Amino acid sequence: MSSSPTHGLNLAQQDAVNFLQGPCLVLAGAGSGKTRVITHKIGRLIQAGLEPKRIAAITFTNKAAAEMRERAKSLIGRAAKEVRICTFHALGVHLLREDGEAVGLKPKFSILDSDDVTGILKDAGGSTDAATARQWQWTISLWKNMGLNAEQAEALAKDDNERITARIMARYEERLAAYQSVDFDDLIGLPLKLLRDHAEVRAKWQKIMGHILVDEYQDTNATQYDLLKLLVPPDPRDARFTAVGDDDQSIYGWRGATLDNLKKLPVDFPTLKVIKLEQNYRSTGAILQAANNVIGPNPKLFPKRLWSELGEGEPVRVVDADSEEHEAERMVARIQSLRSESQHKEFRHFAVLYRANHQARILEQALRKAQIPYKVSGGQSFFDRAEIRDLCAWFRLWVNNDDDPAFLRAVTTPKRGIGHQTLQQLGTFAGQYKLSLFEALFSNSLPSVLNARAVGSLHEFGRYVNDLEYRARHTEGAEDAMAFLLDWLKDIGYEKHLYDGEDSEKLAASRWTNVLDFCDWMAKRCGGEIDDTAGVTLASEKKSLLEVAQTISLLSTISERDKDQDVVTLSTLHAAKGLEWPHVMMVGVTEGMLPFKLDEGADSLGGSTREHEAVNESVALRLQEERRLMYVGITRAQRTLAVSWPRKRKKGREMVSVQPSRFIAEMALNQATTKEDPREKLRALRAEFAKKALDTAAAQALAGDAA
Repeated sequence: MSSSPTHGLNLAQQDAVNFLQGPCLVLAGAGSGKTRVITHKIGRLIQAGLEPKRIAAITFTNKAAAEMRERAKSLIGRAAKEVRICTFHALGVHLLREDGEAVGLKPKFSILDSDDVTGILKDAGGSTDAATARQWQWTISLWKNMGLNAEQAEALAKDDNERITARIMARYEERLAAYQSVDFDDLIGLPLKLLRDHAEVRAKWQKIMGHILVDEYQDTNATQYDLLKLLVPPDPRDARFTAVGDDDQSIYGWRGATLDNLKKLPVDFPTLKVIKLEQNYRSTGAILQAANNVIGPNPKLFPKRLWSELGEGEPVRVVDADSEEHEAERMVARIQSLRSESQHKEFRHFAVLYRANHQARILEQALRKAQIPYKVSGGQSFFDRAEIRDLCAWFRLWVNNDDDPAFLRAVTTPKRGIGHQTLQQLGTFAGQYKLSLFEALFSNSLPSVLNARAVGSLHEFGRYVNDLEYRARHTEGAEDAMAFLLDWLKDIGYEKHLYDGEDSEKLAASRWTNVLDFCDWMAKRCGGEIDDTAGVTLASEKKSLLEVAQTISLLSTISERDKDQDVVTLSTLHAAKGLEWPHVMMVGVTEGMLPFKLDEGADSLGGSTREHEAVNESVALRLQEERRLMYVGITRAQRTLAVSWPRKRKKGREMVSVQPSRFIAEMALNQATTKEDPREKLRALRAEFAKKALDTAAAQALAGDAA
């Protein structure tokens, strides 16, 4: 480690790192170096004499913990291994493994995954419906994150549904105790109960924790804050912790995170030192100006304004399009243009961000058409959905009969009366004679290992695949291709297969819609006369369905090349938090999407004035969180940012007109940019910190004279 843990830090960062004597809140704006501050502060604490094992740095994801561990190791060296760098949940596991017997848990308790929980809730609620059980799971999780047990939840229940769920929660908790098991939420709730109800355990852990650093503090929920308070000494003046966060990036209210935790800190810890990190090292001035303008209307707990020394840079672009398809084409054109003009040319330098997972499908199709490699982050790729992969397996088998994985998927989806034992024997036979499975099923020697009925079923399947291949080779144009695909799906009973395989009819219907959308896209690629979503008839060269299937089988490998990281990122705004790219495009930025489906408000409702106020307050809070989401999206961009919106969007089978998001106007891109001289800003900061240092020295001298 360098001789000074504050080497290379700006003045505000140094202030945060050097403050060791009490509770500290570091308001770290986007791109202001918060992880740098945390790792350097760990080094500073060790330099000041605190044992590494008495330092805890708490993050929200295993990935963030691993990154912090690596950065601490490179900065501090071997001592970093002893620092407790983990997630809140991992810390909870540690507390429960060591002292959980006080709350009735044996050291070898089990941690249940989501599927286990769904199964137990089905049993507890006397239901066979997985969707209902998942809804109970979601509600119970929210209650646990609010610090409520089943009895408290029932007392606060607003309606019969909530009362029933609370009673199911009670039975669920009984089963968990009987199974010596905990769910994910218990890893916070039970340690909280342990520390709150057992003074000797609390005293032990308060002694162990010499200093706690909490990353992404704005994302903490009520129970996590209560846990933090119990891990520090009871006298607020003796509390040694550093909370690092940004109220402008609080975007997880839907899963229990609350800004109340930021409001409570100065109340619960009156000596709290608040330090703002406003210098951004990521983005250009134009991008930060748009971000500052967007977040401006939100009420501020601790006002701050990001600034940068990186210069004004390219102006933020707003792009409008006729439809979502047109928007996706413009996105592809922008990527291609920037790759030819910018110094950041690699695909990994580009990200396309959107509000909801379903928006990725049209973007994926445009990227595949342009043969641009990509990955989908924060949601499942449309082409990775089971139903789409099922169909692609059939297409791959038409194109290449020797594709064994495609053969196995096609022959079993939907089921055709060909069992696993038959396929296992076929596989053994094929391996013995070094044949593909498809070749093996037509071998004259096959009847020596399989009975006549099994051979007959395999022959029927093989002939059917050959027939489909022949017909696909001779099917051209969009209309004929669509008719072929629909007949084929009907022939294999794929719609029935989906409905039979899902507990939820709604989910089955959604999957079937995906299948129809995919077939429509395939058919359009066969050319001929087609209507695009804007209602314009386009003429294109006709291709056979087999030719298009060949393209699909090639393109479907793009997202499977895990080792090839030079890909465009498609991501939800939520999943993009904490990441950054030179070039960012935000798409689908319309009213109803971002902000997402705000209620019309209390003005359109009946009921009392109090009910109106409650609804309006709820809508206002949701709007504030959506605005923070827009701010997070803008601040992911380093060098260029484009924000786009389509004039029309598909809703069901209809095209509906949509309006640009209010956030586009709030970016105030048409206003003259106030150019801030970074040198002036730095001079002002130096003067401010110099004055603070003089005031501190004077106060210490005065105290010395008094003594």
